[in-house]
Amino acid sequence: MGLFGRRRHKGAPGTLRAAGSADRAHLEEFARTRTGVEAFVEPRTTVTDTTVVLVASTGEWTRRRVPSPKAAHDWANGLGIPSYDAAVVGYPQRMRDWTARVNAERKRGSGSA
Repeated sequence: MGLFGRRRHKGAPGTLRAAGSADRAHLEEFARTRTGVEAFVEPRTTVTDTTVVLVASTGEWTRRRVPSPKAAHDWANGLGIPSYDAAVVGYPQRMRDWTARVNAERKRGSGSA
């Protein structure tokens, strides 16, 4: 079975939503349409399954679920994207800067001071 297999979410309380083909398509589109993309693999928590954060050279980022850390690293490396364990290396400053900039723009746009 491929990176984003057919594992289905049953909707039962306490179960986590599995990664799916829409997640994979989103990640691949993000990686294809941006430059300098790096992958930061996040470990499973009590709230979410394993996730991967893709960060472009601009700091723009996206996060989606993945089946496992190994699958995420293999997928990223197969696309020529460097991958890191987020719990070990943290996140790049450009990601935090981009998020702060977007949040400030949203705040200004909503008329809030």
